[in-house]
Amino acid sequence: MKAWAKGDRVVQPTYGSGTLVEVNEHHTVIEFDEHGRKTFATRLVTLQATSEPAPAKAPRKRATKAKPKAEKAEKAAKKAAADVEDDD
Repeated sequence: MKAWAKGDRVVQPTYGSGTLVEVNEHHTVIEFDEHGRKTFATRLVTLQATSEPAPAKAPRKRATKAKPKAEKAEKAAKKAAADVEDDD
């Protein structure tokens, strides 16, 4: 049995190509290219090494809450009023 390391690229018969995320004596966690993250029992999982590079993933963006339009208009009006006072 091959000793796998974190970051190794592998192929699993059911899910295809993936990258090893965590490997220990009990569990093997693989981030598959098309099926997401899966956890397997280390003793039972069948893997083959591959030289196929991991696909490039777009960086995840943080979600932001949209402000109500009325709140934006009110904030802009306050800023404008403050700018006028500063000019005086």
